[in-house]
Amino acid sequence: MRSPDRHDTPAAGAPAGEGRRRRRRPEPTPAQRALGLLVRREHSRKELATKLAARGVPPEEASAAVERMAAEGWQDDARFAESLARSRAGSGYGPLRIRAELGTHGLDEAVIARAFDALAEAGGDDWIARARDLVKRRFGDGLATDIARRRKAADFLLRRGFDGDTIRRATRGSPDDD
Repeated sequence: MRSPDRHDTPAAGAPAGEGRRRRRRPEPTPAQRALGLLVRREHSRKELATKLAARGVPPEEASAAVERMAAEGWQDDARFAESLARSRAGSGYGPLRIRAELGTHGLDEAVIARAFDALAEAGGDDWIARARDLVKRRFGDGLATDIARRRKAADFLLRRGFDGDTIRRATRGSPDDD
């Protein structure tokens, strides 16, 4: 049997069963909440403000916290856009889908264009090669002779956000057919 230590005995004058009470942590400030979200992953300004509001932060305080995070360099829409574009392209999504998703985050066209420029600089914008790789992994070889599979592959790429020209080129039989 284990010997009681000072945490097992009730405090002097306290009824049995009421040992030491834990201190409650003070409620985090809106800036602390925002920083807590940003250390996990990048967020857009719009997304960060929405998440703070969902956690009960009044809109004006959420806005001030987001502005503070941006001023101190913890939040940056351009960095967020580049990160999201790189992640989605790596996951097999096309430029139309990525551009649309970036737009839902309230980013302006200049920030989105810079994200695609950064993707191009890193060599991640060969959309035809990405589409062909997706088709080959999902549908295998021999699409040129199987119209039904080629149509399924085209629908798949369309849902992933690739444009019509890229889809046509990716679903042809051979990369040399260009």
